[in-house]
Amino acid sequence: MSRRKTDPLARTARLGTLGAWLAFAVRLYAREKIALGQVAAGAHDEALYLLLRTLGWPLDSDARVLHQALTARERTALREVLRRRVVERIPAAYLTREAWLGGRRFYVDERVIIPLSYFVEIIPRQLDGWLRDPAKVRRVADVCTGSGCLAILLARHFPRAKVDAIDLSAAALEVAKINVTAHKLTRRVTLHRGDVFDGVPAVKYDVILSNPPYEPSSLVDAQTPEFKAEPRLAHDGGQDGLVIIRQLLRQARTRLTPEGIVLIEVGGLRAAMDREFAALEPHWLHTEDGADCVGVIHAARLRAWY
Repeated sequence: MSRRKTDPLARTARLGTLGAWLAFAVRLYAREKIALGQVAAGAHDEALYLLLRTLGWPLDSDARVLHQALTARERTALREVLRRRVVERIPAAYLTREAWLGGRRFYVDERVIIPLSYFVEIIPRQLDGWLRDPAKVRRVADVCTGSGCLAILLARHFPRAKVDAIDLSAAALEVAKINVTAHKLTRRVTLHRGDVFDGVPAVKYDVILSNPPYEPSSLVDAQTPEFKAEPRLAHDGGQDGLVIIRQLLRQARTRLTPEGIVLIEVGGLRAAMDREFAALEPHWLHTEDGADCVGVIHAARLRAWY
């Protein structure tokens, strides 16, 4: 005879404060082996974020809120959001309908990958050093834009530039439109539906940036429920992960100004990139965690290679 699985939230009725709920949530995350990394690296930080957002309390609340008594309605709301996160394994960002990148808030839902990118470090700190004159940047492309967050950060960084935000997914572009409108950049960020540059007007870019799908298909097949909840199109880079990257580099050759650059985030594919594209001499930018998986390639190398 099979046993009915115990409800992991059955004993939450006695939890009277946010601090008690937070401690319970951290234990629950560990017991249920909840996958992290989409919102925060640790269970404490993600759970605190999710509980505060559910209560409608400020994210920068001080520690005193941990001792504040909760109403019956608030406890019910916390129980329901933890059920959706832990039992249904819905990513926290989809529950709150938001993601934070570069200190800015973006709308997200199941139509887009939850934005995480080393470009948050690269754009403000290192990008200008690879350009002859950053003040003269007039045209930028964000390929595989998803929610449009990197296109928006690029538009903020280059206030005189027009930005083309490109994605194959019409659904993702619907979300990107929400964000571009919310950040009041509709005059400078243009959305295009295209397979890399296919279908995009033929213009030259000073900077082409991309955080493309780069996971090998076999790894996508084995993802946890949280990451499987994201659009597969945004993860799957083909058998070896390099399918979209090859297409991007091939097409970028005719899309760059003479002094232009391509920046690509490639996850765990740095060694594969160095093997296949050694002649392009990609330079790997240092990141705080040592991943160093964002490569810069100059237009001159692309023209000589292809």
